[in-house]
Amino acid sequence: MFYQLYEMNHAMMAPWRTAADAMRLAFSNPMNPLSHTYFGRAAAAGLEVFERATRRYGKPEFGLPETIIGEQPVPVREKIVWRAPFCNLIHFERSLPRGRAPDPKVLIVAPMSGHYATLLRGTVEALLPHSDVYITDWIDARIVPLSEGTFDLDDYIDYVIQMLHFLGPDTHVIGVCQPAVPVLAAVSLMEAEGDPLSPSSMTLMGGPIDTRINPTAVNQLAEERPIEWFRDNVIMPVPWPQPGFMRMVYPGFLQLSGFMSMNLDRHLIAHKEFFAHLVKNDGDAADKHRDFYDEYLAVMDLTAEFYLQTVQVVFMQHALPKGEMMHRGKRVDPSAIRKVALLTVEGENDDISGVGQTKAAQTICTNIPEHMRMHYMQPDVGHYGVFNGSRFRREIAPRIVAFHREHGRHQKPVKQIIKGGKSA
Repeated sequence: MFYQLYEMNHAMMAPWRTAADAMRLAFSNPMNPLSHTYFGRAAAAGLEVFERATRRYGKPEFGLPETIIGEQPVPVREKIVWRAPFCNLIHFERSLPRGRAPDPKVLIVAPMSGHYATLLRGTVEALLPHSDVYITDWIDARIVPLSEGTFDLDDYIDYVIQMLHFLGPDTHVIGVCQPAVPVLAAVSLMEAEGDPLSPSSMTLMGGPIDTRINPTAVNQLAEERPIEWFRDNVIMPVPWPQPGFMRMVYPGFLQLSGFMSMNLDRHLIAHKEFFAHLVKNDGDAADKHRDFYDEYLAVMDLTAEFYLQTVQVVFMQHALPKGEMMHRGKRVDPSAIRKVALLTVEGENDDISGVGQTKAAQTICTNIPEHMRMHYMQPDVGHYGVFNGSRFRREIAPRIVAFHREHGRHQKPVKQIIKGGKSA
């Protein structure tokens, strides 16, 4: 009944939220003399904080209408080019200048861990000037009817393989955080079968390849409790009247609660500072807060079978690094990878995927030639900084672009000298 109580609480708060928003508009209206006083600004700020704290945040938009190519703005159009019950594949179609050679084709596999694919907006934005970008847009499980069937980790791996087949030869795949394991598994299976459409390169960023290395609080939680505890305590049916009514899910609000509790003091301070910025009429700082939390607080549900299988296989059994991971009766063997270049990226201060967990892919992919592999550890960034932010744009994204051009099967190698950071 917990999910139903959550929905009921949201419905009960709706009138209060509406009233708070109306009062905020009244106190911030320049025609109201109080809006020019400290009392009026403080009242409007407090009402906005209340409204935002009790709001349900919808799926954000990528909002990338253009990119810069050759110092010229180029229009970008989002287009769904592949569909499945639990995922759409979005192509960021660029209107390239006439005569420009094709850029590397890149499939970004976004995390299916509670947030929407738009969490990687910065990743897409940084790669667009240099790459033909596609991204997985995972669908909220609570809006997928039961008639569409189930979705587990094996299905996830199948989706990745199907999308690589759809995109064709010389595709570069990037797995950010959670997808690192299924992406590595998918490429391993394709290589084991001699699939001619296996990607040219694979980039794994901040992913839990081997969570036995430098375990974080997330890893320890999974190890402290049996799988039955997760099944009994965090799996719930979708309430009516959602389209996915009665589908068993791991609710997004639970995942969000877990993430926020890890840095609760930081979030409380951020909201306190947001209130102060509003009172001081510091619009730029307040807008940055809104933009971040509009994204961070927008969450989606995961199917129960996917969540439980991921917890058990990745965090409890450590099946992939042990060589024990199975996919539909076949063993996943990373040593089968021979033709796919491998780039692993980590953040020095990552508190979700500890340092060394992603680099472990370099160890278990034993048959990739040395000249086709690279590891990079970005100093002074946490988990989010591995795929977003100024350091990602300046230091990580250029390395990814150079790696793709260097290892494209049908492109001339491009060597690029990049200063700063640590690579091995």
